[in-house]
Amino acid sequence: MRTLPLPTGGEMPVLGLGTWRMGEVASRRAAEVAAVREAIVLGYRLIDTAEMYGEGGAETVLGQAIGESLRAGDVRRDELFIVSKVYPHNASRRGTREACERSLKRLGLDAIDLYLLHWRGSHPLSETVEAMHALVSDGRIGHWGVSNFDTDDMEELDGVIGDGPGCAANQVYLSLGERGPEFSLLPWLREHGMPLMAYSPIDQGALAEDHGLSELAERLGVTAAQLALAAVIARPGVIAIPKAVRSAHLKENLAAAELKLDAATLAELDRLHPPPRRKTPLAMI
Repeated sequence: MRTLPLPTGGEMPVLGLGTWRMGEVASRRAAEVAAVREAIVLGYRLIDTAEMYGEGGAETVLGQAIGESLRAGDVRRDELFIVSKVYPHNASRRGTREACERSLKRLGLDAIDLYLLHWRGSHPLSETVEAMHALVSDGRIGHWGVSNFDTDDMEELDGVIGDGPGCAANQVYLSLGERGPEFSLLPWLREHGMPLMAYSPIDQGALAEDHGLSELAERLGVTAAQLALAAVIARPGVIAIPKAVRSAHLKENLAAAELKLDAATLAELDRLHPPPRRKTPLAMI
């Protein structure tokens, strides 16, 4: 799996597994744990979650799957890169630490590899950054970052980081159907050596039914969803974290990371889903 370097050291795979909507229904828990375990066996090493997902339910699912995988010898802890997020209303100096400790307990981990502020809230960014620095210093997280931050947010954040470790990544909604971040945010992140983590890179599955995309994908011998996913991670500095539970989708997404798109294909994708010509507000789901 290709990786991208982090500005704070280390690296992340360009493709991971998202867990949004997991942990919401008790009757689905066994299947969700099994899906995450299968993903790990298949080779997924980056897994993204948040305290918001299922109000801790997704972290609990992920924690169970990680624990079982470690005990079975399917993977070592140092091979995994686990991402979670703090709610904005919890992101005060004290609240960030307390939320992180709750997430660690649900995940059954000693440290989270990347901990993100889920979106901007009422707490000053300086307080959240101070808390993140303390968590890194104490070894409770490896890196910290943000989610749903637009260009102006990133510029403001850059001004309050101080002497502590910098922001490692920004997770936003990016797909062929939502290319707004490509206008100014992605160039800003590239300039600062910071990966963009794309959530909902297949538009929650909608691009799998896109007619034009399906025709092009058929000519290439892949699915529309695979082409949509490959197009996102073909962009320099971009990581994608699609959610998948079914075995076929897990395998298809993993295979998409190996697709090489030539100039003609990229041009056709731009024709089908044109890049932005002006700045637009950052989309959120």
